[in-house]
Amino acid sequence: MGTRRPNGASSIYKGKDGKWHGRVTVGVKDDGSPDRRHIERKTQAEVIKAVRELEKQRDAGAVRKAGKAWTVKAWLTHWLQNITAPPVVKESTYSGYRVAVNVHLIPGVGAHRLDRLEPEHLEGLYRRMQLNGSAPATAHQAHRTIRVALNEAMRRNHVVRNVASLAKAPRLTDKEVEPYTVEEVQRLLAEAGRGRNGARWALALALGLRQGEALGIRWSDVDFAGRAIRVRRNRLRPKYVHGCYGNCGRKYAGHCPDRVRTNKDTDDTKSKAGKRVIGLPEPLVELLKAHQGQQAAEREVAGSSWQEGDWVFASETGEPINPRTDYDDWKRLLKAAGVRDGRLHDARHTASTVLLILGVAERTVMSVMGWSSTAMAARYQHVIDPIRQDVARRVGGLIWKPAADEAPEKPPMDPGEAKRDGI
Repeated sequence: MGTRRPNGASSIYKGKDGKWHGRVTVGVKDDGSPDRRHIERKTQAEVIKAVRELEKQRDAGAVRKAGKAWTVKAWLTHWLQNITAPPVVKESTYSGYRVAVNVHLIPGVGAHRLDRLEPEHLEGLYRRMQLNGSAPATAHQAHRTIRVALNEAMRRNHVVRNVASLAKAPRLTDKEVEPYTVEEVQRLLAEAGRGRNGARWALALALGLRQGEALGIRWSDVDFAGRAIRVRRNRLRPKYVHGCYGNCGRKYAGHCPDRVRTNKDTDDTKSKAGKRVIGLPEPLVELLKAHQGQQAAEREVAGSSWQEGDWVFASETGEPINPRTDYDDWKRLLKAAGVRDGRLHDARHTASTVLLILGVAERTVMSVMGWSSTAMAARYQHVIDPIRQDVARRVGGLIWKPAADEAPEKPPMDPGEAKRDGI
């Protein structure tokens, strides 16, 4: 009498069709029934080899989950809508994912079966994106997005490997940044003092606050007595949907007369290190006090139109400043001050370089700038001409300083002097 095989054991047999078949239990389906996979080969040796390979994959946890195979489009859509939507990730992160998925990844590789996607498919997409005019950073964002999405698919056994981790990512080159000189900063601040919200640019150039951090400050965050400012939040770029049911004829929801905002005013700072308290130089304290007085006068003029939000930098009716408006104001300031064009973020590079010039300790610089790693100092602090010249002077003074044993000999003593000294 034959021995009964245990439940769940693999089986190999020759079918009535003349082919060899194997069945391997690899797990349990969603409904609780055994997940048994079928293998079919022409010879017994071939089916035995295939069964053993599937058993190895099962034991390593590398067998794709049962059910209809996902397409890349279906998985990315599901991942975006149900797995990674806010509040799981920040609004800004989700916005980047959404653009990468809908604009680049689905049109580029969405028709592939998820488990048959190859690294070469992704590398081809990145190459096409750049040939069509996308910046390397845009292609790199698409790469990071699908890598995160495939990591989740792999954790759920929809795929057995993350091909994005194998694909060669687009090469990024750091854009050369030239911080503004002290003289240029002084010209910018002088020009800013002639308009509204001039203290806004002092915070950027002197303290290195990010755009969202500066626009997210409320008066309750400013401690005049302690001469400090607390950074707690980021101002978000508004996002809208049409509120007109498609009747306004405007392409963009932001231009719709009945637009409806879909996101909040602020979010947490970029990182945990971003929440910080920064000391205020005395001139900046005076600037903020003067700015507070100007805002109080605007509140009186606005009357019932004023929308109280406690914002340090607000419109003439109290609303928070739109980041796009703030960017346009920066460009106008550069032109009016006669200073070369630059990104708004260059003000942050300038502030960090000023701290380097002053010799501020690295840990203190990290606290002021809101960095979580020392690697950011190398990225943001720039060795400019005054620093180079100072280093050159120090090196010259050390290397070319006459050694003690090479000091010039004293001139011989006068005979009269020698006699007086008893020699």
